[in-house]
Amino acid sequence: MSPASEADLTCAGDALRRSHLYRQAMAYFRNGAVNRVNLHFGIQALAQGSGGLFTLVVLLRAGVSVPQALVAQAVILAFRFVFRPVVLPLAKRWGLRPLVIAGALGVACQYPLVPLVHGADRAFLAFCIVASIANAFYWASYHAYFAAVGDAEHRGRQIGVREAVAAVVGIIAPLVGAWLLLAIGPGWTFVAVGLVQALAAAPLLGAPDVPIRQIAPGAFHAARLGVAMFATDGWFVVCYSVVWQIALFGALGRSFAAYGGAMALAAAAGAVGGLLLGRHIDMGHGRRAAWLAYGIASAVVLLRAASLGSPWLAVVANVPGALVAALLTAALMAPVYNLAKAAPCPLRFHVALDGGWDIGGLFACLTAAAVVAAGGGLAIPLLLALPGAFVAVALLRRYYSNDVPGGIRPPAPPASR
Repeated sequence: MSPASEADLTCAGDALRRSHLYRQAMAYFRNGAVNRVNLHFGIQALAQGSGGLFTLVVLLRAGVSVPQALVAQAVILAFRFVFRPVVLPLAKRWGLRPLVIAGALGVACQYPLVPLVHGADRAFLAFCIVASIANAFYWASYHAYFAAVGDAEHRGRQIGVREAVAAVVGIIAPLVGAWLLLAIGPGWTFVAVGLVQALAAAPLLGAPDVPIRQIAPGAFHAARLGVAMFATDGWFVVCYSVVWQIALFGALGRSFAAYGGAMALAAAAGAVGGLLLGRHIDMGHGRRAAWLAYGIASAVVLLRAASLGSPWLAVVANVPGALVAALLTAALMAPVYNLAKAAPCPLRFHVALDGGWDIGGLFACLTAAAVVAAGGGLAIPLLLALPGAFVAVALLRRYYSNDVPGGIRPPAPPASR
């Protein structure tokens, strides 16, 4: 074959590959419902980064002790567990999308209550109740809606885009939140954050609804392994993230400016992590992605535990935070969303899973509070994230299969009765 013919074949092959990639990209971005949900999540991330990220530390500055703050998180999770079953009958009557919108608006209502707290008082209890009800409605319905409208073959990339948007927003939001707290105080800051959170419902107004079946045999059976995985994630996230927020704030002298700057620096480091890992999962490398995500997370846990008492080392230990969060979300939620979509009912599936998360997180909060109250410090609760990481990898191996397209093993059918 002549060199010219070889060159022509090479050009033709490149054009074919480009065409295939173009069709893949167009198929991926053609899902308008996912685009709306990701836009909603980006606005929600702005509220979370500028206000939600500061909620716990503002409560600490208002006189709430560290054990009280951890017990309050446990109370919120307990109330969430109790209130969440109400979501199902409402969804069967109204559909899933209105519940996501109502949940987003309910989360907005929790923010103006934060500056009213002065220690463990009535305002503190009111905040815990409102936050628990709002989050019970929002997260179960949001996850079920994202699972239902997303595409299994593009799931990793769709989650990756969502997490990349949240990470980019997370670079700016903590700086804005810290500046507002210093410039206008917590009162107006959290009112503004509540308004931003309410605006997050706007992209969902034109999105399609997802009806919920009146009867869905086998829905909770399909969620059994997912419940175990989410319970493990609840334990891990409390030890890895919630306890660390308290430790970092203390290490930085309880400074809003330093805390916001550290969180913004971490977000900058994690802006592309979810995109890269999401594509890796879609190519069928889920097990490897799980090992990578939780391996890095375990190394960060050890660094964070060693950094307590040193402000500069604490900032260094915080830098990989957003990257690890993006990696963990991509590795965990890609199989969960696909299994939820394949289940008889995605909402029942996620109601069960979020209940598992609440149980794991509740026990982690109470354990951490007991350790701190006994004088054990925050390093021990941080290190308790490590067994959670080990169990999470073991459970994810049961979901992922490297020889299945998309890296997801389909759920086993429910046992006949």
